[in-house]
Amino acid sequence: MFTPLVLAALAVVAVVTSFISGIFGMAGGMLLIGFLLFVLPVPVAMVFHGVIQIAANGWRSWLWRRHINWGVVLGFGLGSAFSLVVFSSLAFVPPKWAVLMAVGLTPFVALAVPQTVAPNIERRGQAFLAGAIGGALQLVSGVTGPILDVFYVRTGMSRQVNVSTKAAAQVMGHLTKVTYFGALIANPAGRDLEQWLVMAFAAVFAVLGTTLSRSFLDRLSDKQFYYWTRRVILAIGAVYVAQGVWQVAAR
Repeated sequence: MFTPLVLAALAVVAVVTSFISGIFGMAGGMLLIGFLLFVLPVPVAMVFHGVIQIAANGWRSWLWRRHINWGVVLGFGLGSAFSLVVFSSLAFVPPKWAVLMAVGLTPFVALAVPQTVAPNIERRGQAFLAGAIGGALQLVSGVTGPILDVFYVRTGMSRQVNVSTKAAAQVMGHLTKVTYFGALIANPAGRDLEQWLVMAFAAVFAVLGTTLSRSFLDRLSDKQFYYWTRRVILAIGAVYVAQGVWQVAAR
């Protein structure tokens, strides 16, 4: 399964995706899960994705630890735990096309509504809501896509607070995913030493990509950060919508 070519590709993907996420706090996870689903079974890919993302987001949180809004992280963690409890007791899985369309359309709607009613992670109760929604999507599709990012794009946070707080919150979300999908890997072969070593290998490169991104984030102004963040969110949303349409057309 893990040939030298696959390992080399995994190292490159881990560096590139964590570098992108390190600058914008988004987008890298979607690219990473696409690669992992191509080379691994779904439950194993989800665990790999969770472990690599925990390494990247955990290291990003540490690099910017002085900027983290811990109130937001706590609320998000509680919301993620709530989703884990609910999904562990239910067998409901929505159609993939519906998830893709809902996730993809969300940023267009969220950025179109007035500032007073737009999602904002700093408002009371919205960190929990973001955690519950993000946690549910993690367990359904493996990534939260732009639906989580809309809670951050219209805040008054500096770019460092935005990226570090989102990274710390995402650690919580990915922990729930690893717990959930780890339990679905029933056969011992799914938990063998080789896979753990490969996950550790990929995590090292994710940390490297995150470290390289720090200087680029420092060079951006807050205005540039939010300018490009909004456009990245909409671009990702368009990709999700296109995937959803493709799923429907292929039925």
